[in-house]
Amino acid sequence: MNLIFRMLRVFTLAWLRGRLTPTETSVVSFRVLPNDLDVFMHMNNGRYPTMMDLGRLDLITRIGMSTFMFQRRWYPIVAALHLRFRRPLYLFQRYTLQSRIRYWDEKWFYIEQQFIRGEDVVAVGWIKGLIRGPEGNIPTAVVLQAVGSPMESPPPPTFVTGWQTLEQVK
Repeated sequence: MNLIFRMLRVFTLAWLRGRLTPTETSVVSFRVLPNDLDVFMHMNNGRYPTMMDLGRLDLITRIGMSTFMFQRRWYPIVAALHLRFRRPLYLFQRYTLQSRIRYWDEKWFYIEQQFIRGEDVVAVGWIKGLIRGPEGNIPTAVVLQAVGSPMESPPPPTFVTGWQTLEQVK
């Protein structure tokens, strides 16, 4: 149940905070709650992707995409996830989740998300996703045009080019 409250909090605060461009970083603060823990008393590894969903909700809303998504019945699809754990998060620790679109091609957005406690990077996740509507997959150029930010993608990070190569292996 707490995820519903967290989602409402993230969505509401995203509307109140300033607008972002597609390449700017969204920052959302959280605290590890008792139902985030596993039997070893640190944040469960399955909770990280769920929190990443909330980070992307903030990012999508602040870019201005949520309005178009509702109007045009678009929705985000996650096709792949890579998550690297570096340090644990313990009960009641505060952390921030930084989300930013690092690269896009004609079809896919590549989003980097970092969990940060103080100065430490706790975990790093990468999402490969797209936007789909009733008519099928929406090209990234159409999405960016809809939010008023028709722009060229930054160059692909080394991680993304490696990931793309890895996915081509059959």
